Amino acid sequence: MKKNNAVYRLLSLICFCLIIAAWCILTFGGMVSDLFLPSPVAVIKRLVELYKDGSLWANCYESTMRVLIGWLWSAVVALPVGMIMANSKKFSAFIQPIIEFARYLPVVALVPLTLLYLGIGETQKYTIIFLGTFFQLVLMVCDTVSGVDKNLINAARTLGAGKWQVYKEVIFPAALPGLMDDFRLTIGWAWTYLVVAEMVAAENGLGYMILRSQRYLATDTIFAGLILIGLIGLITDFIFRILTRIVAPWFERLGDK
Repeated sequence: MKKNNAVYRLLSLICFCLIIAAWCILTFGGMVSDLFLPSPVAVIKRLVELYKDGSLWANCYESTMRVLIGWLWSAVVALPVGMIMANSKKFSAFIQPIIEFARYLPVVALVPLTLLYLGIGETQKYTIIFLGTFFQLVLMVCDTVSGVDKNLINAARTLGAGKWQVYKEVIFPAALPGLMDDFRLTIGWAWTYLVVAEMVAAENGLGYMILRSQRYLATDTIFAGLILIGLIGLITDFIFRILTRIVAPWFERLGDK
């Protein structure tokens, strides 16, 4: 197993190296103009400049907080709704058509309405991220909970467990590894809605930095912002993988067997 993990890490490293090598060949070889694709050195220099003027950490912090708060709103609401949907056909019949309808609505089209209803403050930005992740997360939670072995639930009921006990002692622990994967995926989606959340009336954040740079064709800053979002996303993904092992130590991934 350890040998396989080392091979997987090596393959991932090789993939990153190949991408960087292709980037260097295209830019240093003069195959692509700096206007369209800045060199790695130019992007690194821009990151250093952002670090020196203090905007790097400030923008990273603001964007991270917006993503986390908007996503937490989504998770807190989606978890109970999805669990109830999975175990109540009446509730599912009542709410699922609304969820299915809303999840196809483009979040960008909802920006004017959120501005009208909520103004230009932080709540509007949290709401955009919430809307971008909530409806998908509800359905993912419902599918994950529906996959819990019915024999476990029936056994608990046979032993006299009440409805709340079944949720607490059987359904939630059995579904927890899958739920953690759902959370990990949807917080990644939350980052994709960050630029949408910061496209109007924002004064800071990585999405704002990227959009502002677009006006001046500052592609080095655009690439710097994209790389920062990707790196923070990778760190978030790694944290969720570690959390899964901590909160659900009984879970074994197929790849670890």
